[in-house]
Amino acid sequence: MDCAKLPEPEVKIEVLYKPFLCHRKSKYGDILLVHYEGYLESNGTLFHSSRQHGEQTPVWFTLGIREVIAGWDRGMQGMCAGERRKLTIPPALAYGKEGKGKIPPESTLIFHMEVLEIRNGPRSHESFQEMDLNDDWKLSKQEVKEYLRKEFERHGYAANDTHHEVMVEDIFQKEDEDQDGFISAREFTYKHDEL
Repeated sequence: MDCAKLPEPEVKIEVLYKPFLCHRKSKYGDILLVHYEGYLESNGTLFHSSRQHGEQTPVWFTLGIREVIAGWDRGMQGMCAGERRKLTIPPALAYGKEGKGKIPPESTLIFHMEVLEIRNGPRSHESFQEMDLNDDWKLSKQEVKEYLRKEFERHGYAANDTHHEVMVEDIFQKEDEDQDGFISAREFTYKHDEL
């Protein structure tokens, strides 16, 4: 046994259902609307279901910006609207050594995911033009925040300013390479493939 280094943890993906027609596939930067059930692999306990718990509504999140656990970001690329997948996520790509709430430390998790809708997130070229309110080919934090607010309201969700602040900070931290407080068209559009 070569003990050089352990293999990188990976998400095991099983496609449960794929629609015949697929107009677009999810990619980093897209906003996805999903329903999900999360189970502990160790004993099959359901620890959360978007259909049964909380507001019992599907959730929106942006793929690839660490808004969710790494296992979702990795395991939900290339999905179609209507597709269902089973993701088996190792602890390193979930809640790790700490665990969270009902999830014990070092837990492998199983998620049944269903993508209901895929929208342009705040990282596609079309979105850039929509967000760049004053057409100066760069985005200010205010422009990005305004865009997020409009997107959320368009989907019938209350605009949550503190949540948007966090998202904006997160986006700028990753995108604003020269740290001038703006995201240029180049920073915005060319960076996401290797996110």
